[in-house]
Amino acid sequence: MPQSLGTQQDIAVPRPIACPAGTNEFGHSGSEASALEILALAPGFLCLLRGPAHKITWTNQAFGQLAGHRDIIGSSIASLTVASASPLGESLERAYATGEPFSIQGLRVDLQREPEAPVEERFIDFSGRPILGSGGQVEGVVLQGLDVTERVRSAWALKADSERADHILDLLGDGFVAFDEDFRVVKLNTAALKYDGRQEHEILGRTHWEAWPTSAGSILEEAYRRCQREQVPVTILRRYLGFGKDRWLELRICPVPGGIVSFFRDVTEQKLAEEAVRASEERFRALVEAVPHQVWEAGETGKAEWFNGRFYDYTGTTVDALASGAWHGVIHPDDVAATAAAWQTALDTGTVFESELRLKRTSDQSYRWFLSTGVPIRDADGKVIRWIGTNTDIHDQNVAAQELEEMNAQLEERVFERTRERDRIWRLSTDLMIVLDARGSVVAANPAWKALLAWDEGDLTSMPFSRFLSSDEDGHCFAVTGNRGGPLRCENRIRHKDGSFRWISWTVVPDEGYVHAIGRDITAEREAAQALLKAEEALRQSQKMEAVGQLTGGIAHDFNNLLTGVIGSLDLIQTRIARGQGDQAGRYIEAALSSAKRAASLTHRLLAFSRRQPLDPKPVDANMLIASMADLLRRSTREAIRVEERFAKKLWMTHCDAHQLENAVLNLVINARDAMHDGGQIIIATENLAVEDGEMATQLGLGQGRYVSLSVADNGAGMSPDVVEKAFEPFFTTKPMGQGTGLGLSMVYGFVKQSGGHVRIESAPGCGTTVTIYLPRYTGPDSPQAEIQAGAIDGRTTTGATILVVEDEPVVRALVVEMLQETGYRVFDAADGPEGLHLLQSSLPVDLLLTDVGLPGLNGRQLADAALAMRPDLKVLFMTGYVESNLLRKGFLGPGMEVIAKPLAFNMLIEKIEAMIHRT
Repeated sequence: MPQSLGTQQDIAVPRPIACPAGTNEFGHSGSEASALEILALAPGFLCLLRGPAHKITWTNQAFGQLAGHRDIIGSSIASLTVASASPLGESLERAYATGEPFSIQGLRVDLQREPEAPVEERFIDFSGRPILGSGGQVEGVVLQGLDVTERVRSAWALKADSERADHILDLLGDGFVAFDEDFRVVKLNTAALKYDGRQEHEILGRTHWEAWPTSAGSILEEAYRRCQREQVPVTILRRYLGFGKDRWLELRICPVPGGIVSFFRDVTEQKLAEEAVRASEERFRALVEAVPHQVWEAGETGKAEWFNGRFYDYTGTTVDALASGAWHGVIHPDDVAATAAAWQTALDTGTVFESELRLKRTSDQSYRWFLSTGVPIRDADGKVIRWIGTNTDIHDQNVAAQELEEMNAQLEERVFERTRERDRIWRLSTDLMIVLDARGSVVAANPAWKALLAWDEGDLTSMPFSRFLSSDEDGHCFAVTGNRGGPLRCENRIRHKDGSFRWISWTVVPDEGYVHAIGRDITAEREAAQALLKAEEALRQSQKMEAVGQLTGGIAHDFNNLLTGVIGSLDLIQTRIARGQGDQAGRYIEAALSSAKRAASLTHRLLAFSRRQPLDPKPVDANMLIASMADLLRRSTREAIRVEERFAKKLWMTHCDAHQLENAVLNLVINARDAMHDGGQIIIATENLAVEDGEMATQLGLGQGRYVSLSVADNGAGMSPDVVEKAFEPFFTTKPMGQGTGLGLSMVYGFVKQSGGHVRIESAPGCGTTVTIYLPRYTGPDSPQAEIQAGAIDGRTTTGATILVVEDEPVVRALVVEMLQETGYRVFDAADGPEGLHLLQSSLPVDLLLTDVGLPGLNGRQLADAALAMRPDLKVLFMTGYVESNLLRKGFLGPGMEVIAKPLAFNMLIEKIEAMIHRT
């Protein structure tokens, strides 16, 4: 063993050895010499050293083995290897200096037992005791050595065994704790410390209950005490929660001499796996009990071992009863042999078992069909170790399959019958039947083609089907274009074999690349319909002529009355003037003018009905207009009739001729008055109306958009549906003869339609009548430009203004020119458009162009456009007694243009001209 392993230990002695008096040259007295001779034979190694140089003055025989049997008396011990290369020299120096004894244990030395013997490695315990002189000073040291080689080597072996044991315990992976008889911890291995998480010094020396307080008084303590008491091994599984741990440990506690040892290992993962398996098995059992099937297990020999509850509930039997032969009472007798054979085959071959069988239901003793299936479970070597299977109720499916089979048989019979019926229809039908392919070729045709059109099936299949159509037919309805979503119906003409054509009404159905068509001869029906159309057209023409006759008769009747007043008055004036009685002509002149004005009013009503009266549209607030007519409307009714206005708030503006709207409202109020002989109530209401959807627009007869509605309602006699239907016809009236012209509602209808609106009547006998006018909403500027009265601006007058009159009717032109000249205007006239344009192209100053709309060559609007191109500031006033369709278009009247209706009232003409000339 290396010297470094020797240990030094100072051993105190009672006192140093005193040096006696009378010593020899080496310091030995006579008695000492005798004693030394005796000691020389003593076991061990003895040596006497003198002086600070530690000279050897005496050794026993054994000490010579340390010096190689040399003579070392008188030599310093430092000359020996044992002292020069070991702690011995230092210990001798310290003992000499301090007088303290010392001890060195297990010092390695080289020892030679005999002079010729080999050197041996030995271990010696050395001790030294100082020798004190008479004065107490240290004079030498007695050195003693004892061979302890066997002890040292035994200690080495014990230590190696201990280290091996510790290493083995560390390699085990299991925790190891050793306890003494008082259950104090005397040893732990590395794994135990790792499990615990604390340092070794925190555990060693403590009792088990001190080191692990939670175990005190627990089953674990009882296990430890039982092991010690009964000296038997004890195994225990414990959940360890100490020091932030949550682990499952398996402990094996074993008795040993002087105490007990505990081996433990972490089985947390195993425990969790077992818990998972247990939970999985519980879930499996719950699932098996929940499924709507009977579930079973059998051993490797095929013996049933377990069924779920559904099997027991259904059959009312148990596994033990089945083992005793109860199967014959559960399975239908007719199915036992086949089921047993299938099961034996599965057992012999290790294949999946499958069999359909009937099981008896214990509740009503009925049998139901089940599909029994079993799957083999094999071990790692592929050997079948058990079977798992299910019984699935397929009774309803089997019954349904049987019923389906019966239905299929019936269906086949029906298909056969229907095929025969279809073939009969194909042969006997008088309608044309044909099948075309994608190329338009005839695939099949029924015999009706021969009977109706004289074509054989061979004729039809030899040519494209288009050859049988008239030249103006393209046959598009017979094209194969996929599924059109339903049958297609069309009519065309098919050629007869004699070259004539017949009308056929087809029903065409495409189907998987073919076209199936059925045609019916409608030639006679078409001819009858054509004759009916001609008859209806003749009837309509007759009705038109009757209506025109009624209209012209009414017009002729009224105009004859009016002309009688005019002509009669003029004749009387002429007679009175011839007699010199001209002073009596005034009242006849008034009568003639009155008849003429009534005639003009009649023409205005007729033009309103025809929607060709000249209008002067302006933005109109219907609420304000009706409010301004309040006095007039009340004077037009009787005291027994109450007129009530119901105005909508924030009513939209509309765009129409305000004077015509006033006339329309007045006409409706007068009609309402005449319908209430005993008095009643008239309600005039306004409302904003937004027509957003098509259904509402159709119901009201309007297009979608925003409208202002104005209604006049009464609670009078009402009208029947046939009267309502004719109410807007001219000269139609329900009033007594002489109390109405029949043009009031027709004038309202024409004015509203001409303004882009609509009018409708709601009435029933005894429930009153409501007439509603719908006029489009106006979205332009809120207020119309105010009319400027003649002579109202800057004191200007009409004197000296120049007017060009263009009129193709000489009498009218002469009268207008004379009236204007009488007023003080300078007037030039032209008979047509080109003549008027020639004057406008000259340097003639013209302030206003007064022109008829309907002129030969160049109409009034074309003349106005040409004039404005040359004279942008020129004012234009159109005269018309009949408004053409182009005048009805929106935007016909441009800036600086106005229109006035014929016949012309002199004062109205002058006011219109003055207003236009003085307008900036």
